[in-house]
Amino acid sequence: MPVRLLTQSRLRWPEPHKVLAAVHAWAAEQALRNDGLRKVGVFGSYGRGDAGVGSDLDLVLIDANASGPPRQRYRRWPFEQLPLSCDALVLTEQEWDELLASPATDCAAHAMANALHRDCRWVWCRAEVEGSTITDDT
Repeated sequence: MPVRLLTQSRLRWPEPHKVLAAVHAWAAEQALRNDGLRKVGVFGSYGRGDAGVGSDLDLVLIDANASGPPRQRYRRWPFEQLPLSCDALVLTEQEWDELLASPATDCAAHAMANALHRDCRWVWCRAEVEGSTITDDT
């Protein structure tokens, strides 16, 4: 049976610095529409700096106006405008602080807190956040 051969096989993926620039521009645009947006960060492979072909985008948004169940908060943000599919945490500053302080007895939350401490890289911050408890060293 004849098999059609491809002469070239190439998978193109956006370069990490272009993805981060797109996240920064997206966050700045969203901040114009939502004054509660305080910070946008990446974690996972983009936060660690080892993103490559097939990497998704893991975001954390600090939103002073976040309300409702945490798993449903992402629905009000147009993540489809970003260059990659993404998973997002949308938290208030207090929830962020509580998550990072999760006790070791809460294994899932503690593991997430460790990953965020290790990997989170803020790519956009609202200027008036400088006096906040959210710091860039997380």
